[in-house]
Amino acid sequence: RCDPTIFFIGNDTATSFQTMAFTNSNQHDYPLSTHPNDGKSSYDGRDVVGYAAKPPAVHWPGGAKVALNLVLNYEEGGENCLLHGDGESEKLLSDMVGAGAIVGQRHANMESLYDYGSRAGFWRLHDLLLRKNVPCTVFAVGMALERNPTAANAMIKAGWEVASHGYRWWDYQNVEEHVEREHIRRTVQIHKDLLGIRPVGMYQGKPNVNTRKLVAEEGGFLYDSDSYADDLPYWSREYGDKPHLIIPYTLSENDMKFASPNGFSNAEQFSTYLKDSLDYLVQEGQRGSPKMMSVGLHCRLVGRPGRTKGLDDFLDYAKSLGDDVWICRRDQIASHWYQHHYPDDLKSSL
Repeated sequence: RCDPTIFFIGNDTATSFQTMAFTNSNQHDYPLSTHPNDGKSSYDGRDVVGYAAKPPAVHWPGGAKVALNLVLNYEEGGENCLLHGDGESEKLLSDMVGAGAIVGQRHANMESLYDYGSRAGFWRLHDLLLRKNVPCTVFAVGMALERNPTAANAMIKAGWEVASHGYRWWDYQNVEEHVEREHIRRTVQIHKDLLGIRPVGMYQGKPNVNTRKLVAEEGGFLYDSDSYADDLPYWSREYGDKPHLIIPYTLSENDMKFASPNGFSNAEQFSTYLKDSLDYLVQEGQRGSPKMMSVGLHCRLVGRPGRTKGLDDFLDYAKSLGDDVWICRRDQIASHWYQHHYPDDLKSSL
């Protein structure tokens, strides 16, 4: 056992002590706290280091400093409801903050709050984005999309990317693998039938640790967005011979904070936060490190007029930054990343 008094003998002895202490600590047995993943930075799908201080040299189209993507979550009609075969009502992301699920019964108020999103909120946001000539990516729940072919057709006519948000707006944490696999297959077919094209992006939203494996296994997705881990896309090489692209999403630059305690209270707060985020990322890009920025939107939340005003103001600001901001779809980001940042050792396979 080392005597701590040797710290005071001299630098050489102190260095030797530190080396000895480190060696001894590795040799000790800590049965109450030891785990096989101790000391690992990359393990079982997690990577806590990422790009670190050396992100890739990103050159967005037109020399943009930020790739800005708006995501419109289309979920209304795919949420938990007895009318959908579920055992309880929906409880999440509505203006009834903190609402609980009602087991075995319908929740009339929750249903109508969701219906507002598909009946009114969607069309308000559709009008805004068309007037501003701003593209977006839709994260569309398959069941919801199938209930509203008029909205589905409007998405395609607008030139938006319609990515998959799964078949149901469920928490898939404890959904059995064979059920989730069928849901993914079914929602892909809904896209083909309604839109004439399959989705190339997937955001399950409330996934489990097997979701990415199932998405990669399906074989037709260019990317998934079930990650919040970075400000740039990155590759996973966990599944099969081909790398799988992950384009991270956000729960921060997201209108869901209108429906959470201590979140946004009004449109100005929402707009200001988005502007501040974009400003800082543009400055990083000007210093040589371009990034991407996602903005999460929901028809039943920011589709309310007093909140839409904040999005309107933000879009005007983003467009005022000119070539510094590339407002784009998520599939465009994916195409750029495949073309310019595909893993070097596999480029010949493209």
